[in-house]
Amino acid sequence: MRLTDVADTEQLLRLIQSIPSKKAEPFKMWLAMVGNERIDETADPELSINRAIQNYRRMGHSEDWIDQRIKTVEIRKALTDEWDKSGIREGKEYAILTNLMNRTWSGMTISEHKELKGLKKESLRDNMTNTESVLNMLAEVAATDISAVRRPKGFDEAADVAEEGANIARTAREQLEKSTGRPAVSHTNAKVRKERVLKIGKDSE
Repeated sequence: MRLTDVADTEQLLRLIQSIPSKKAEPFKMWLAMVGNERIDETADPELSINRAIQNYRRMGHSEDWIDQRIKTVEIRKALTDEWDKSGIREGKEYAILTNLMNRTWSGMTISEHKELKGLKKESLRDNMTNTESVLNMLAEVAATDISAVRRPKGFDEAADVAEEGANIARTAREQLEKSTGRPAVSHTNAKVRKERVLKIGKDSE
């Protein structure tokens, strides 16, 4: 309705850095610390993994969940390596293929999946249940293995392989749902799981 000045996160941070006020100094120090951490992680990527593990612990995730989440990173990296070989460009094309795979195995686009879980900017992968995470990994492992054999070239061929891999996970999801009588894709997210853990802990006191 009105002309408004807007800024994204990067622009806001740059604006804060330019503020000549002592009140902004703590924030500037925090930015410098974060920048230093990123430089250290570039030199030693293991640091970023350890930092992620600590963050997941603070979020209330179990050690088993954290181990599985770290494994998903390895599996995702293997898939994107295959995409790179196929000539897929990181960014938009990665996002399109990822969305295609999620829609194929789960029946939902990523935005629909996040909406089901009540997520906004939070990571969908960080909020998947164990079942969802395993099915997503199956889709990516299958697509990676098929790609290694087929050696697709270009976006269209890579998309066919991605969909074929995700269909394997879709079949597994449908079989699981038939056996359990309940949906494998859930509204449960990290916040809900954390509240459940806290409640169980309180009830046991």
